[in-house]
Amino acid sequence: MSDQTIKKTVWTIGQLSRESGASARALRFYEDKGLLSPAREGQTRLYSVRDRARLTLILRGKRVGFTLAEIREMLDLYDLGDDQRTQMQRTHDKYIKQIALLKRQREDIIESIQTLETGIAWLAEQLSKNPADVAVTGASAYDALARACLDGVATGSSTHALTKHKFRRPKPH
Repeated sequence: MSDQTIKKTVWTIGQLSRESGASARALRFYEDKGLLSPAREGQTRLYSVRDRARLTLILRGKRVGFTLAEIREMLDLYDLGDDQRTQMQRTHDKYIKQIALLKRQREDIIESIQTLETGIAWLAEQLSKNPADVAVTGASAYDALARACLDGVATGSSTHALTKHKFRRPKPH
């Protein structure tokens, strides 16, 4: 933080918006949700150092996938009077859970990319053939094998390139 920022104790909505990259509409939304509590001077919102710090944490939390409810829970633990021990412990626990979730999502994304790449390779192979040779039978065979893989009934004896990767239905969230 620069000396000028330390000296500054309030920001208007426009100033905080420009500094943070969050829109004025987002700042008003966070206020409506009780995450920020700017003072008012007439119609002008005046954001404090505390509001600025909370906004930084809100934006960081959103960037790593926390919901606003989760962010609020972590922020609201600040004032318990226990030197932020409870806040730090709950935040620590939430970070660990979020990392596990993001790692699972990464695995799902990797599998999805592999599935799409396999499909692209098969499609490229089919497109390189004479259209009369491919016809409907090739597409039907691909569709049948893909459905079998998705249903978990494809066997290891299949020689088709699609069986190189595990197919599975997406997990419900």
